[in-house]
Amino acid sequence: MMPRSGSFTGTTSASSNDAEEVSFCTENCSVIIFGETGAGKSSLINLIAGTEAAPTSPDAMGCTAGTKEYVHDISVQNKTLKVKLLDTAGLNEGSEGTVPADEGRKVLKKLLQKRMGQDDINLIMYCVQGAKQGPQGIKGLCRNYEMCKSEVQGRIPIVLVVTGLENMKTEMEEWWKNNERFISEHSMAFAGHACITTLTDDATLRGRRDQSYHAVCKLIEECRTRNGHGPKKIVLFGEAGAGKSSVVNLMAGKEVAATSNDMQRCTLHWQDHAIDFGGESYTVFDTVGLEKPQLGIGGYLDSVENVYRLIKELDQQGGIDLLLFCIRAGGRLSPAIQSNYRLFHEFLCEKKVPIVIVFTHLERELRMEDWWERQQSTFEKTLGIRVADHCVHHCR
Repeated sequence: MMPRSGSFTGTTSASSNDAEEVSFCTENCSVIIFGETGAGKSSLINLIAGTEAAPTSPDAMGCTAGTKEYVHDISVQNKTLKVKLLDTAGLNEGSEGTVPADEGRKVLKKLLQKRMGQDDINLIMYCVQGAKQGPQGIKGLCRNYEMCKSEVQGRIPIVLVVTGLENMKTEMEEWWKNNERFISEHSMAFAGHACITTLTDDATLRGRRDQSYHAVCKLIEECRTRNGHGPKKIVLFGEAGAGKSSVVNLMAGKEVAATSNDMQRCTLHWQDHAIDFGGESYTVFDTVGLEKPQLGIGGYLDSVENVYRLIKELDQQGGIDLLLFCIRAGGRLSPAIQSNYRLFHEFLCEKKVPIVIVFTHLERELRMEDWWERQQSTFEKTLGIRVADHCVHHCR
């Protein structure tokens, strides 16, 4: 048996009063585990709990008829985290299975909708059997991922847990290295992954079992922190000279980002800044200014690729909370402004992230809002949106 901090505290139905009390704990995390029948979902529960809490089956027949809820304390980074684990019925069972395939998908969708409505999901674990290959396995892997992704719409991080890797001749992590490209090519983006074994009856596998336990616990804590328990993420973008770095300093209340007194760029690569204000914590990502003439076609494409990687990484970590579009007031609405807006808001973030436009260099206006009232119709007509944001003055 693996060493554990904390103990298994029970299994309940989804409507249990005990389960509802857990959700009010300050250090808690709700995890939904889904996957095909035989993927090892119940065994994953037992790995985390350190006991045979969930019934398992040695064959491909499902052993979980409905959603079962388990509560367990785990120790991560010198603190105790109360984890609520929801074990779901296996997907892709035949009509003779414990839960038919169509019914299993319907139940999972309803569970996701209900828990998101209650703000009671921190993480979704997609459990797959590492040894399962072939066209049918690949088809099922993609189909189940897309179904879950379409329900959560990027609001909840999805991680991949690969089981059945106890017989890997190399490190279990090698499975990910061998399959990462395939996963990316099929447009599956996970916020994290763990390659594990859940076997408990083989003493020779104790090292790998302990490694698996710690990998899963680390995954839970990391994604819990990203999803609603960590700083909100803001991406700041705009042309060079628009005052992006100065806006960062304005938000921080001190000089944390390098600035320039002319139109030269002072951010050559995206930089992140930890900022606290209004009783909240934020991470502000200051991106490089994107203009083709100044950068040249090669530099422009490199910068776009750099920004794309940043947005993709943040998306895998639970998403972006806000886009801040920084525009220097007084100039014309240039093609670069329009292309930046469409690149970030429409293409990279697919219109799913709230956007605020920040106008700078308005220190000569007696009333800064007067400038916006004169320019509002031009911006709305050109960008094709109704803008209801505010002018912001920052001192130079």
